[in-house]
Amino acid sequence: MTDKFLFRFVAVVSVFVFTLVVVLNRHLIPAPARVPSFVHYLPKLNAIINGTCSILLLTSLYFILHHKVTIHKRINILTFCLSSLFLVSYVLFHYLKPETIYGDLNGDGLLSDAERTAAGSMRTIYLIILTSHIILAAGVLPLILLSFYRGLKMQVEKHKKLVKWTFPIWLYVTITGVVVYLLVSPYYHF
Repeated sequence: MTDKFLFRFVAVVSVFVFTLVVVLNRHLIPAPARVPSFVHYLPKLNAIINGTCSILLLTSLYFILHHKVTIHKRINILTFCLSSLFLVSYVLFHYLKPETIYGDLNGDGLLSDAERTAAGSMRTIYLIILTSHIILAAGVLPLILLSFYRGLKMQVEKHKKLVKWTFPIWLYVTITGVVVYLLVSPYYHF
C-alpha cells in the first residue's frame, strides 16, 4: 500500500466516521419514538470500555518499553477493537437518547437559572473537559489508524514518530471519557 493510498483511505474512513457521528448525534435521521430499554446501560458500558482502554494503553506502553513487541501488538489490537465497540455504543446511545444536559436536575431538557446556579463552577469545568474530549476524540482517529497500520507493518520509525502524538491524545481521550461519565451521570434520566 502506498503512502498516498494510505492517507486517502485514512481520510475517507475518518471523514465517514465523523459524518456518521454528527448525523446520528444531531438526529438528522429521526430516532425511534420509544427509547429501547437497553439504552440506559450504554453510558456505564462506555465508561467501562474507556477505562479498560486507558489501562490497556498503559500496559501496551509498558510492554513496548520492555521490548515485548508481540504482546504490545496484541494489546493494541484489543484496544483498537474495544475503542471501535465504544464508538458504536456511543453513537447508538446519542442517537437513541436525547442529549443529557449537565445540571438539568429535573430532566426536562432545559437548564433553568436555579439549576445553573446549583451546578455552579462544576458545569464550566465539565464543559471544558467535555469540549477538549470531543475535539481530541475526533482528531485522534486518523492518528490511531496511521499508527496502527505502521505498527502492524513493522514500519517502526514511522510508527514511533506517530505514536509520540497518538498515545497521549488517545490516553487523554479514554481517561476524560470516564471523567465525563462520572460528572454527567447524576443527570441521566431514564
